[in-house]
Amino acid sequence: MNTPQRTDRPVPRAPLAIKGAHAARRRTQFVAVIARQLNVIAAGTVRVHTLPTTHHGRETRAVVLYSATGVQATTREQRCAAYGLLSRAFPEADWTHARTYDARSGVLAVDEPTAPAALGLDTAPEARQ
Repeated sequence: MNTPQRTDRPVPRAPLAIKGAHAARRRTQFVAVIARQLNVIAAGTVRVHTLPTTHHGRETRAVVLYSATGVQATTREQRCAAYGLLSRAFPEADWTHARTYDARSGVLAVDEPTAPAALGLDTAPEARQ
């Protein structure tokens, strides 16, 4: 005996596409605003590197600003302003690890130390013998 079953209609794609476009536009605007603010703090900044340190038993943060040509000469106020901007822009980030923010792509990444490939530390112990 055939009993009719209700089939759910598929979810319309247009509203999902519009929602995705709005999210992408907000993300693009966010990246542009952060890049402009970093440029105001120190002209030409394209990357910010933060590193947790300890100085005389007190936790501090080393901040380095980079331009397209390399490390920028910055003042303490500029470094503090850049770190403050990023810590407010990414409140969910764990700042107890070294991080790098790329102003061009808007990516905040954790810097994990890596060993040179020549040491062979990136392979399993069985493979090194």
